[in-house]
Amino acid sequence: MTIQTNSAIIPPLPGSSPGLQKSEDTFISIQAINEQVRYSSGWLGLLRQEMAKVIIGQEHLVERLLVGLLTGGHILLEGLPGLAKTLAVKTLAMAVHSDFRRIQFTPDMLPADILGTQIYNPKDTAFEIKKGPIFSSLILADEINRAPAKVQSALLEAMQERQVTIGDTTFRLPELFLVLATQNPIEQEGTYPLPEAQIDRFMLKVVVDYPNRSQERMILDAVNHTDSAVQVNPVAHPADIFASRQVVDTIYMDDKIKDYIVSLVFATRDPKSFQLDLHNYIETGVSPRATINLKAVSRALAFLAGRGYVTPDDVKSAAMDVMRHRLRISYEAEAEGITSEEIIRKILDTVPVP
Repeated sequence: MTIQTNSAIIPPLPGSSPGLQKSEDTFISIQAINEQVRYSSGWLGLLRQEMAKVIIGQEHLVERLLVGLLTGGHILLEGLPGLAKTLAVKTLAMAVHSDFRRIQFTPDMLPADILGTQIYNPKDTAFEIKKGPIFSSLILADEINRAPAKVQSALLEAMQERQVTIGDTTFRLPELFLVLATQNPIEQEGTYPLPEAQIDRFMLKVVVDYPNRSQERMILDAVNHTDSAVQVNPVAHPADIFASRQVVDTIYMDDKIKDYIVSLVFATRDPKSFQLDLHNYIETGVSPRATINLKAVSRALAFLAGRGYVTPDDVKSAAMDVMRHRLRISYEAEAEGITSEEIIRKILDTVPVP
C-alpha cells in the first residue's frame, strides 16, 4: 500500500494497523533523511549566491554544475561561443575551496600536455615525473572537441578510474576530482567528434542555449568593461561536498521509480516493446551507465529540492541530460532531421509514469 502525492511515491503515513509497521519505519526514516538534507545543504545556498554575482540566468546550467559536485560525475557543456559555459565553470571553481586548472584544448596538443611526462635529470642520471594539469580537483577542459582523438582519449583513465599512469607509475588523483568540459557544436569549423568511449564517461551532457529577452537586458545592465571584476568568495569546502554526497546516497527511491528508470533505458534498446515506432531511428540504445547515472542524478535533484525521496519528476528532469549523448541515432534519423532529444521526449511521453 502506498500513497501518491504530488507525483511523489512515498510510504504511507503511520497508521494503527500492525501490518503497516514496515511502511511506518520507512516513513520515519524518510523524515530523518529530510532533516539530514536540510542540515547538510546549507552551503548550496551560499554557492548559488556567489555564482549569481556573475552568471545571469542559465539556471539549468548552474543546477547541473551543482549536480556534478553532489555526485562526482563529469559534465559536458555544449553551446555556441559566448553563452557563459567557461565563465560558469570558472565561477564555480572560485566559489569552492580547492585547486583549479583550465586546460585549453588545441589541435596540436599532445597527451603529455594533460597527464604529464617523464623528464631526464642529467644531474641525478634518472628520469623524473613532471605531473600535468590533470592533477587538480576541478578541471575545466575548454573546447575539448578542438583536440584530436588521442588527446581526448588520454582523459579516459583519469575520468573513469580517477588515476593517471605515467611511464610505469600510477598516481591517484585528488579525492575531489571533477572534469567540466565545454565544446562547441560539431558543425563549427575545426572541431572533432568525441570518441564514443569517452563521451559515455560524462554523466551529463548539458546543452546551453541563449538567454531570454529579460535576461539579455539584465546582462546588458550588469556588464561594464570599465569596472573591475566581480569578487567571488570561496564558500564551499570539500568536507561540505563529501558530507552532502553521503546524504545524497541515502535518499529514498521507491522500487516503482527504479522500475521506471529501467523502463526508460530499455525503451531506447527495444522501443517496440513499449509500442514505440522508433526502431528505424535508433542505432544503439543507451548504456548501463545511463541507468546508474539516472539514479544518481535523480537523487541529487531531490537533494537540491530539499527532499529525502525521489519523485518521477526528478527522473524525467534528469533523463534528457543523462541520455542524449548516449543514444546513437541511425542514418535514417539524421536524414529526416530527427535528433536524439526528440526520440527521448517521445519515450518520456509514452512510458507510463508510476
